[in-house]
Amino acid sequence: MDAYDRADAARTEPLRTADERATLVTFLDHQRATFVMKCAGLTTEQLRARPLAPSDLSLLGLARHLAEVERGWFRNVLADEAVPGYWKRPDGSFSEFDVEDADPEEAFAVWRGECEHARQLVSATESLDFVGHYRGSAGADGDDAYSLRWILTHMIEEYARHNGHADLLREHLDGRTGE
Repeated sequence: MDAYDRADAARTEPLRTADERATLVTFLDHQRATFVMKCAGLTTEQLRARPLAPSDLSLLGLARHLAEVERGWFRNVLADEAVPGYWKRPDGSFSEFDVEDADPEEAFAVWRGECEHARQLVSATESLDFVGHYRGSAGADGDDAYSLRWILTHMIEEYARHNGHADLLREHLDGRTGE
């Protein structure tokens, strides 16, 4: 069985009556598990496919992109680890959507590792008010500071948006729709 066919975590509904942290964390894990569902059971060729011309989106590209997003927001912003991106071109630009020769096993292993590292960082951070900094680029308001609360909310939004893309890609690949 391929790495992207395994359930990375049980897909459970987000908690409905929990505190803010548990609610945010379970919504994010639900979105992560939804992405795994969208990719499950597909071949390498299907994961690399770009069926929505003129878009270059593919499920494999999204997996690599989400690994980079996990790494960037949790390691670099929240934990100030300053780790470089995983998939980069020689000029330093990101290449996560260049999937012609990309390995799904590698991509999903990196993604799972980044998700687990993010969970550990979130668990070790005492307060949702903890502030990390995005080095080298200030936000639209000129500030580079982001609370853990903002990062978790942003990551839920990021996954929800890309899960919509994944749903459309999957429907065009094999007709499968919905959750």
